[in-house]
Amino acid sequence: MEYSWDFGPVFERFDMLALGLLNTIKIAAVSIVLGVLVGMVLAVMRLSSKRWLRWPAAAFIEFYRNTPPIVHFFWFFYALPVMLAVSLSPYVAAVLALSTQSGAFYAEVFRGGIVSIERGQWEGGKALGMSHQALMRRIIVPQAVSRMVPPFIERSFELLKTTALASTLAYADLLYQAMMVNSETFRPLEVYTTIAAMYLVLLVTASQLARVAENRLTAYQ
Repeated sequence: MEYSWDFGPVFERFDMLALGLLNTIKIAAVSIVLGVLVGMVLAVMRLSSKRWLRWPAAAFIEFYRNTPPIVHFFWFFYALPVMLAVSLSPYVAAVLALSTQSGAFYAEVFRGGIVSIERGQWEGGKALGMSHQALMRRIIVPQAVSRMVPPFIERSFELLKTTALASTLAYADLLYQAMMVNSETFRPLEVYTTIAAMYLVLLVTASQLARVAENRLTAYQ
């Protein structure tokens, strides 16, 4: 029997999906900002000459690179509150999971960009009598940034897609709201086709904005 498509019931509840989309953007934006801060700290630790800084940072990064993201969501939502005797909202738990995950990956992006600079650049700066801080600020980091941008953008897109796991904590992101709409309409094909289109528009828009930012950064340099 041929399936009869009907998006009417879904569009009648589009406000629920719009709220989910807004919550998805919010959690992604906050997690990216916090992830960048975590990543910077970890990158500095990884580049340190001191073992007591390098090793914990390396262990942190390897843990997140080699464990499933959903485990992190569950750990922050179910395990951490038991350890600290506190209660975390789905939003806070999801942000903690996403920002620490992204921080681990951003750290490698930042570190990789810095160590990719040719040795001659480092030696030239030292020959001019620059301090390590001045060398990093004036020569190394400006060149490294352009190399960091593509993998940074790619990782940010992965984070945006990973926000869907927040629905497992009952956070009202786009996927969770879609499940609510589906429970009311019993139109799974229409509901999940609609949110797939919404994710596509969101990611394509973000991609275009990122490309504009990258082109302007390249032109500026």
